[in-house]
Amino acid sequence: MLSPMPADNFAELRIDYGDVALRRADLPADPVSLFRRWLDEATAAGVREPNGMAVATCDEAGQPHCRVVLLKQLDDHGFGFFTNKSSDKGRQLQANAKAAATFWWVAPRARQVRVEGVVVELPEADSEAYFRSRPRRAQLCSAASPQSRRVASREALEGLVSDLDAASTGVEVHRPAHWGGYSLQPASVEFWQGRDGRLHDRFRYLREGAGWIVERLAP
Repeated sequence: MLSPMPADNFAELRIDYGDVALRRADLPADPVSLFRRWLDEATAAGVREPNGMAVATCDEAGQPHCRVVLLKQLDDHGFGFFTNKSSDKGRQLQANAKAAATFWWVAPRARQVRVEGVVVELPEADSEAYFRSRPRRAQLCSAASPQSRRVASREALEGLVSDLDAASTGVEVHRPAHWGGYSLQPASVEFWQGRDGRLHDRFRYLREGAGWIVERLAP
């Protein structure tokens, strides 16, 4: 029987990514087109929640904060997600409307996408439409949870949800004013394709007027 590897033996945590190239000729003019292709391929490969993205924001003191949220809208507004606007991330975006997001997919090939830009609030109609599309339980939890605030216990948190459920019996759950969407409008989108020997392929799209310029970066 193999002995378990010590959790801090990082030198052993190494895999080869394969040597499939990402070439300049593979890149479309629009980074969103390539992103959609990579997202579709990750989905087809069975990646669980391939729309998960680590979103980094900064507070007024310049302290970065990062957490994983789910990409739920991708259109002319940018990369959209929904949350409690009174949460830590909401208050940070109020103070500094710049953010970065990172996607990481191991399958079908080791790939990373980084997005940086400004964040804008999505239209109320978009927030309402997405809230209405969610299961009732998710609506109740989002509406009742004082996200990022201290709570006395799990039981107290569940009580907030139960109280709202009881108050909403027989009617739709009302979307609270503090719950809605944001969109990260990209100024920079970087595509990283893992390759053996760590000589990875990296290309960065930079916004220039109404279009994009593309540059290769060293890994």
